[in-house]
Amino acid sequence: MSNNNFLLSYACFPSKTRGRYFKELEDENRSCFQRDRDRIIHSNAFRKLEYKTQVFINYEHDYYRTRLTHSLEVAQIARSITRRLGLDEDITECIALAHDLGHPPFGHAGEDALKKSVQDLNLDNEKYEFDHNVQAIRILTYLEQKHADFDGMNLSWEVVEGVTKHNGPLVGENAIYHTNNRLLLEYNEKYDLKLEEFSSIEAQVASIADDIAYSVHDLDDALRANLVTVEDLLDVPLVGETFKDVKSKYSELSQSKLIHESLSRTIGIMIRDVVSQTEQNIENHKIKSVEDVRSLGKMLVTFSPEVANATREMKKFNMEKIYRSYKLSRTMNKAKRIVQELFQCFYKNPGLLPTEWDKLACEFQRSVVICDYISGMTDRFAIHEHRRIFDTSYEMTSF
Repeated sequence: MSNNNFLLSYACFPSKTRGRYFKELEDENRSCFQRDRDRIIHSNAFRKLEYKTQVFINYEHDYYRTRLTHSLEVAQIARSITRRLGLDEDITECIALAHDLGHPPFGHAGEDALKKSVQDLNLDNEKYEFDHNVQAIRILTYLEQKHADFDGMNLSWEVVEGVTKHNGPLVGENAIYHTNNRLLLEYNEKYDLKLEEFSSIEAQVASIADDIAYSVHDLDDALRANLVTVEDLLDVPLVGETFKDVKSKYSELSQSKLIHESLSRTIGIMIRDVVSQTEQNIENHKIKSVEDVRSLGKMLVTFSPEVANATREMKKFNMEKIYRSYKLSRTMNKAKRIVQELFQCFYKNPGLLPTEWDKLACEFQRSVVICDYISGMTDRFAIHEHRRIFDTSYEMTSF
């Protein structure tokens, strides 16, 4: 079990958890957060992340990151930061591992396609918009159905709250964006997730670890895909300077080693900066408790202004040179078409859904159930499902 003696006063202590929605006997060998981590890792949703796109379709190259490897990398970075700040590593790992569970196939392209599909229905009475973060909560609290006594994973309140708000509040004056998502508001009535407050410091660490991981690792994958070159990066703040330093120190380094060494050092710089700046923030704001963190009115875990600016420039570079590149845009245009056509087909004819999903579509809002079904697909399953339904030359059998 976690040793609470090493945690600082503003950390999330497992012994002080608000508990689970469904009462359970505690595990004598694991803290509540360690038990939650194990449930996430053993879930169907986590396992399927192996075949869901991060940026590049996963079957294009064995070395491209998937949602699973990205989540593991976020967890590793988050634990590194948490350990240095004297926080609870287990809850940080839970939030990092679970933060992308709600992503549909094909990454953000799939999410955009589901959002547009729902919006095109003009069902104002449903007040429902697909959101991968809300979908993650739906998985944690309902869709993952393996346990005998309850639906969902029945995780500790702090984990569910952390996944929900790791990027910041969702209602009130400090909201990162105001949500009127019906499902999230219904969950809030049930779990009281304090949507107007900032999350725990551990959840904030998971959030900034996500920023570090995808800002740097998406560059790594783009270099592998030949979408960008090392020379393209030399003028990008922080990462460009790191490449220059490594090149000057190792004049005959191979390209692969140059890339790995430079990006690894970039991550190290960002981690050290977060730790240093957050320690300064804690001291400046006289943070003594979890309540102090939640009521601060702004994020406590931050980069220094210099590294924050460099990170924004890296994200800007990634958006212009990678995410909006014509090569990736062509692939993601196909992906959006697959998702939108599947949604439209199932909505018009729910009898094409597997039997158990068809029954749910009759009982509940059809758009929600169809989003549940499609968002749970892996990339390759979505492609095959689309072929099975639309390609008359593909598997012309009844099953």
